[in-house]
Amino acid sequence: MADRTQKPGMQHETTGLRVSVIVPVYNAMAYIARSLPPLIELLRNNEILEVIVVDDSSTDETSQVAAQMGAQVIPSGGRLGPGGARNCGANVAGGDVLWFVDADVVVEKDAAHTLMTGFSEPGVVAVFGSYDDRPPAQNFLSQYKNLVHHYYHHRTRREASTFWSGCGAVQKEAFIQVGGFNIELFKQPSVEDIELGYRLRDAGGRILLLPDLRATHLKEWRLLNLLHTEIFCRAIPWARLMLTRTGLHNDLNVTYEERVRAGLAGLLVIVLVCALLGHVPWWIPFGVGVVFSVANRQLFAFFYRRKGFLFALRATLFHQLYYLYSSAAFAWSWIEIRILRLHRR
Repeated sequence: MADRTQKPGMQHETTGLRVSVIVPVYNAMAYIARSLPPLIELLRNNEILEVIVVDDSSTDETSQVAAQMGAQVIPSGGRLGPGGARNCGANVAGGDVLWFVDADVVVEKDAAHTLMTGFSEPGVVAVFGSYDDRPPAQNFLSQYKNLVHHYYHHRTRREASTFWSGCGAVQKEAFIQVGGFNIELFKQPSVEDIELGYRLRDAGGRILLLPDLRATHLKEWRLLNLLHTEIFCRAIPWARLMLTRTGLHNDLNVTYEERVRAGLAGLLVIVLVCALLGHVPWWIPFGVGVVFSVANRQLFAFFYRRKGFLFALRATLFHQLYYLYSSAAFAWSWIEIRILRLHRR
C-alpha cells in the first residue's frame, strides 16, 4: 500500500501541485511487470504522490502483483471499463493532478518533470504526450500503428482540442467539475478521453500536447483487432461525437490536410477501378497517383527514416486503408445523424 504521507519533493517545485498516478488494469499481469516499475521509481524518488492501480475485476493475479510492486490497489467494484476505473481512482486520489497511464504503457524516467512543466503555463488544465518511435512488438501492424501515432502527435499544434488518456494528466478540480469520464455514453473503451477533452475545453481550460512526454506502448496489434478497434471503437464514435457536438477540429489526424489526403485515397481507388474497366484512360489514375505521392511524401519519409524503404512503402500504402475506412465511418455516421436522425445530442 502506497504511503500517502506528504514527503519532500512530492509537491512540484514550480507549480506547487502533487501528482497521483492512476492505472486502470484488467488481467494485465504481462504488462504491469514492465509498466509499473518506472512509476514506482518515481514514487520512491518523491516525484509523485502515489500510484493507484484500479483493478477492474481481474480474474488473474494482477492486483496481488501490483500490490507487491508497491502500488496502492483498489477494486473498481465491477467491470466498469477503463473510463469507469479511472473515475474510481480519481475519487480516492490525494493529488492535485491526476496522471492517467494505461497498463500497457511504460513512461520515461523524466516523464513526471516533463508533464508538470505544462501545468506551469496559465490556464492549462490538462496535458498529454505520445508513444515513442521504438515499439517493442516487431510485427508490421504494431510497428505501423505505434509509429503513425508518434507521427501525428509530433506534427500537430501544441494547443490541443482533445485529450489522450494513454499518458495524460488532468487537474483534479477541473476533472471533477466536468464530471470525469462519461461512462454512460461510452460503456465500452472508446473515445471517452477525446470527449473529456472537449468538455474541458468547453469549460474554458487549455490542453497542451507535450511531444517530449513520451512513453513506450507494449501492445501487439493484429489485423482483426486493429480494424475492429479503429473502426468501431474510434472512427465511428469519434465521427458521431464531432457531428453531434463539436464539429471537425483542425487537429491531429482530422486536419484539413488529412481530409484532403483521405479524399485522394478514395479518388485513386475510384479512378483505378474505372481505368481497369476501360471507362477512363490510364493517364488519369497516373496523374492522381502523382498527386497522391506528393501529398503522402512526409509520412513516407518518416517511415523511411525509422524502418527503411520497404517498410515505408508498405506502411504508406496500408495507411490509405486507414483513410478509406475512416472516411466510410464518417460517411455512415453522417447518414445516421443527418438522414436517419439517430444519435442526436
